[in-house]
Amino acid sequence: QVQLVESGGGLVQPGGSLRLSCAASGSISSFNHMGWYRQAPGKQRELVAGISKGGSINYADSVKGRFTISRDNAKNAVYLQMNSLLLEDTAVYYCNAHFSLFGVVRDYWGQGTQVTVSS
Repeated sequence: QVQLVESGGGLVQPGGSLRLSCAASGSISSFNHMGWYRQAPGKQRELVAGISKGGSINYADSVKGRFTISRDNAKNAVYLQMNSLLLEDTAVYYCNAHFSLFGVVRDYWGQGTQVTVSS
């Protein structure tokens, strides 16, 4: 079991920046994939950015070039640097830890942090 706690959300103007942090209660080094998801009102939760155990990174097309995900196994933390924020980036952002091995699959979620982009 691992608990994930997100922080860093808030209200920001269009074009601004925020840095989200996800702190895990235990080691994240064994998780195959760490990701940031978001869910806007009335929409499905979507993957924003993910980083694998090996360091491979993927981004949603809508955030490429603006968001940067990073992973610090020593600190058991994952970060999401968000620049050039747009109104449509407004959502609750969730941290996810995904583990899979020999058919055993586990997903852990944080409680979410609200990001509101508004002028």
